[in-house]
Amino acid sequence: MSAVYRVDLDAFARNLRRVREAVAPAAHMLVVKDDAYAHGLEVLVRRAWEEGVRWFGAFDVATGAAVRAVVGPHARIFVWLVGGVDDLAAGVAADLDLGIGDEALLDDLATLAGGAARVHLKIDTGLHRNGIRPERWEGALGRTAALVADDRAVFEGIWSHISEASDADDDDARALFLAARHAARAAGLEPRFSHLAASAAGFARGEFREDLVRVGAFSYGIRPAGGPGEAELGIEPVAAVVASVTAVDPGGVHLDVGSLHGLPSTLSGRFDVATPAGPRRVEVIGATETVVAPWDDARTGDQIVVFGRGALHTATDLAEMIDTIGEEIALRVSPSLARVYTA
Repeated sequence: MSAVYRVDLDAFARNLRRVREAVAPAAHMLVVKDDAYAHGLEVLVRRAWEEGVRWFGAFDVATGAAVRAVVGPHARIFVWLVGGVDDLAAGVAADLDLGIGDEALLDDLATLAGGAARVHLKIDTGLHRNGIRPERWEGALGRTAALVADDRAVFEGIWSHISEASDADDDDARALFLAARHAARAAGLEPRFSHLAASAAGFARGEFREDLVRVGAFSYGIRPAGGPGEAELGIEPVAAVVASVTAVDPGGVHLDVGSLHGLPSTLSGRFDVATPAGPRRVEVIGATETVVAPWDDARTGDQIVVFGRGALHTATDLAEMIDTIGEEIALRVSPSLARVYTA
């Protein structure tokens, strides 16, 4: 059997329930960017819908349209990477909620025909990951109000990203966010939804939850680097890279995954995998294979869980060894590894 990426859908469902519990009374917006964090968009979205998720954060319009095709007309799907007139038109056609963080997009909306866009206006609260600057916020509100008056837009919400780097930075960001919402109300624009927090703040800081919390990584059991562990958060990894032994020789045990499958070569010599004889060090990570320190009775065809669910190390464990984040490790898993779903 070749290497696979094994995804436990029941574990995913348990995480979704845990997220829902943690962010209540806000609703969980499940972020499914990058093929549901490389776990497989269609299968994960379908299971999330079955588990009661009704908001999806799809990053871009193409992903949002793909989610719509899976779940049908009743889900709310929020996208925030919008590239211009064509993207806006496609987003309106797919009945998506559009995160608008660029004033030029408001001008583009005025040119569209074929229905009103559902708009969530983004205030830049200091992260500078797009968003309308505070000093330009009043002008953007005026443009949005004009679009609403002309039936070109429905004003649905205000949102932003925060850094989650420190409580003090996040408090400053929240103050800007609240001021922006106050200004919107003063301009006659009442948001139905406010959303500011992602995974970490959504779990840890109740005042940040507002109406929606955009949670991606925690939903897939990926804890923050340098932060609380999975057990403390109440989440569990849902996926694992499972490799097969292809050869055994005096140099070691050869597995059929390598850097082209997503395992960073910089992890060579830095972590162990579980074997029938106990932990063994991963000695070399090549392009298409990994060599593990040998053990007695190793045989071709044996399966080894390299990282993730059931392994000695999670994606975030590996990330911390090379000063990155668990999400980065998860997103590196190649589409060439077949996704195998269990329940």
